[in-house]
Amino acid sequence: MKALPILMTLIVCGADASTERVAPANVGRLEVAWVYDTGDSTAALSPGADRPAFEATPVYADGALYLSTPLGTVAALDAETGRQLWKVDLQIRRETDYSDFANRGPAIRGTRLYVGTVDGRLVCIERATGRRCASFGDHGQIDLTRGLRHPPEWHGEYGVTSAPAIFRDLVIVGASVADNGRARMASGEVRAFDAETGALRWTVHPLPAEAQAGGANAWSRIVVDDASGLAYLPTGSASPDYFGGLRPGDNLYANSLLAVNARTGERVWHFQLVHHDLWDYDTTTPPLLYPGRDGPAVAVGNKSGHVFLLNRLTGTPLFPVVEKPAPGSDVPGEHAAPTQPFPTKPTSLVPQRVAAEDLWGETPEDLESCRRTFRSLRNEGVFTPPSLAGSIHVPGNVGGLHWGGFAWDSTQRLLIAPVNRLPAIIRLIPRAGFDEAQRNFPARETTEQDGTPFAMSREFFRAASGKPCIAPPWGELVAISADTGDIAWRAPLGLNLGGPAATDTGLVFIGASLEPYLRAFETRTGKELWKGQLPTSARATPLIYVTERGKQMIAIAAGGHDVPQSKLDTKLVVFALRD
Repeated sequence: MKALPILMTLIVCGADASTERVAPANVGRLEVAWVYDTGDSTAALSPGADRPAFEATPVYADGALYLSTPLGTVAALDAETGRQLWKVDLQIRRETDYSDFANRGPAIRGTRLYVGTVDGRLVCIERATGRRCASFGDHGQIDLTRGLRHPPEWHGEYGVTSAPAIFRDLVIVGASVADNGRARMASGEVRAFDAETGALRWTVHPLPAEAQAGGANAWSRIVVDDASGLAYLPTGSASPDYFGGLRPGDNLYANSLLAVNARTGERVWHFQLVHHDLWDYDTTTPPLLYPGRDGPAVAVGNKSGHVFLLNRLTGTPLFPVVEKPAPGSDVPGEHAAPTQPFPTKPTSLVPQRVAAEDLWGETPEDLESCRRTFRSLRNEGVFTPPSLAGSIHVPGNVGGLHWGGFAWDSTQRLLIAPVNRLPAIIRLIPRAGFDEAQRNFPARETTEQDGTPFAMSREFFRAASGKPCIAPPWGELVAISADTGDIAWRAPLGLNLGGPAATDTGLVFIGASLEPYLRAFETRTGKELWKGQLPTSARATPLIYVTERGKQMIAIAAGGHDVPQSKLDTKLVVFALRD
């Protein structure tokens, strides 16, 4: 599944320290400075396929912004005016169905730009000209689908959606692998390539060679600590997500934060967030490196709503983690993990149980519809396994936490993250009933899990009208004290996908929700102080940067969410303080 945005909170290059910075006192003066349209199409490439999701975070260097899109457009822009310096087309294959049709941005090393593509390539581009790097790989690119332990079986099953990570002379890249098609999906290797030549330098296999599973891939953003030389790999579930009978045990190193020597790929430590995942609870959030109270620390979270605060060098939890009993499976051939790890601090950022009194409906008919569905489902809180009758998964498969990740506020020492609160319903379907389930319930996402005894279907827990069966807010922005592990504040956000970015002046900016705004919240209190109009919603993470002339600007990709409330678009919108 998905991957991740750039987690820089502020980039300053050649800035005049006296230049005015955006702060709570002047944020109301922000206005649109310029808008750039990538010109990409928002139409699906194949009938029935997903449409491309423009959710990239640009990167800044030497007065220029560099931007990439799921359709393979890469552009260099003057960071202060938006003037296009060059634009190239990476020629993404069009006649296919991509499992996650997204690109969340490029990476920079020196004079070169590195872009992962949704069709499974790593491309090197000269920043000055937009031309391919002549010395890198095969005419400037590497085909990442080659050399995998389990290669993809169809075009679009395997690709790259996150920006590569850079460590000195290495480019480190994971991949997005489609969910739930079969038991043994494409494998989830993480690989490092020589930044000059493209030669393979190391490979990390999250699962053992004998595993009857694929996936466990690092689709979220890989983060490197240059000081310690560690690379942090956030891995997802082994395949398929909802039946683990062919992958017994905890499935190390799936659903983990895996710390490896960035020079060699050798494992240094790991921490598993979910044992034997049956809920699509990938390690979604990019690891956030921050200065802990007693040394370097890393925060990592997942769709369960859990956040684990760890020593960055050893993986030791900063607050106790308790293994609690988890519900057992009633599905033949399945053996759910008997316990799951729960952090004592912070507690879950979202509710992990739905009770009868929590049900909500916008109308009496909606409420009764929710009650009827609720009574028919297995419901034992978080980590209730999938079942043949159907199970409530809370949180659902979009989180909890998601790929938007954390922002770090250095002034208040807060970790700030968006979350969703919407439960889902998961049903396992005996193999013989797959075609009938697809035909009778076209609104449900139904996939084969080929090679297992069961297909699966999933949908959000909603009334017949389509409205959620729990009361709003369906998403929030949540701040955690890094030193105490306590929740500092919550702010309503609505359903969201996208990340936050914080300044060192006490503001955090986020789009992410279905509404067409970029918002600014005060990090001390969580109070919303400003919102700026966008052409559509922003399913992306903003970049806050300072130009060479010292002007602070905030860039956000307004790409929309492809739902009735939020049309798709292809515009990068940049704000600055009005003089």
